[in-house]
Amino acid sequence: MDANVTVSPDLATLRLVGRFDFRAHREFREAVEELLEQAPGKAVHVDLSEVSYLDSSALGMLLMLRDKARTASRDVQLVGVKGSVRQVLDIANFSKLFSIA
Repeated sequence: MDANVTVSPDLATLRLVGRFDFRAHREFREAVEELLEQAPGKAVHVDLSEVSYLDSSALGMLLMLRDKARTASRDVQLVGVKGSVRQVLDIANFSKLFSIA
């Protein structure tokens, strides 16, 4: 998986590409730290439009991001959610934990 951080005046975006699973843990954690350091006070979008697969460890990583963002008084929205990724998030009831677009 590739994780890229971009920052605009009002928004910090974490764009994920590929398989989002346990092997992506280190890269995801580093990207989250970069995002929170580079864009204090900005809303956070996690772009999942190019994620082909995610598993339960990916769900845990998203929860970790949510907790860190909350500590920093930041909102997290999952964007570009579609296909099997949407199904996994729906089954896990993530719509109760995140804003999903």
